[in-house]
Amino acid sequence: MKKRTLQRGLSTFWWVTIVFLYLPLLVVMLFSFNASNSAANFTGFSLRWYERLLGNEQIISAFWNSLVLAIVSSVMALVIGCLIGYGMYRHRHRKLGWLIVLIYLPIVLPDIVFGISEMAFFVSIHRHTGLLQPGLGTMIIAHVTFQIPFVALIVYSRLVGLDATLFEAAKDLYATPFKRAVHFLMPTLKPALISAFFLSFTLSIDDFVISFFTAGPESATLPIYIWGRSRKVCRPRSMPLPR
Repeated sequence: MKKRTLQRGLSTFWWVTIVFLYLPLLVVMLFSFNASNSAANFTGFSLRWYERLLGNEQIISAFWNSLVLAIVSSVMALVIGCLIGYGMYRHRHRKLGWLIVLIYLPIVLPDIVFGISEMAFFVSIHRHTGLLQPGLGTMIIAHVTFQIPFVALIVYSRLVGLDATLFEAAKDLYATPFKRAVHFLMPTLKPALISAFFLSFTLSIDDFVISFFTAGPESATLPIYIWGRSRKVCRPRSMPLPR
């Protein structure tokens, strides 16, 4: 009886949490179809804002920049992070404290510190070599840098949860390293790789601060464009001078 009551309580708490998290998003989605520009009163259903959205070339360009940035950086981070995670697992018995610090450092650093550091690095390299001019390329490098730790930790946690004798069994069955990677490692890591890719993709789409400090004049992403438009709209008008 107590166990059933506890399960009902947990289920109720779970549903309340879901409603608390997603109800504001549903309200925002509802008001995106509002006929007027009021954020408080829903005056009627209309698609006028979506028509204006699809007709704005700057927004479409910013959206494609965000999409390209997220996909390319996520794929690169997935490959590099997977190799790092596997290397951490293979050499987990060694003293890798310094490597763990390097892995966690991009995660714990504030975004503004990370973004300014990346900007200073790219500016210095461009000043001395002419390479890494601020733009989509520098944004991809910056995003890959903070995405790699998440991928590496996800892959490492998946490998640690496996039975170590599985690797020995694959060797006893005369599987070559290539066959072990294709027929054992990749199917085993598939859920971790999929989750790591979508996590990296989400982090890239959501990022503003690091993108802001590493972007060029022609590589504005959707968050940067929205921030710029909000500053322009919310800027107070100059007060008239007294006579």
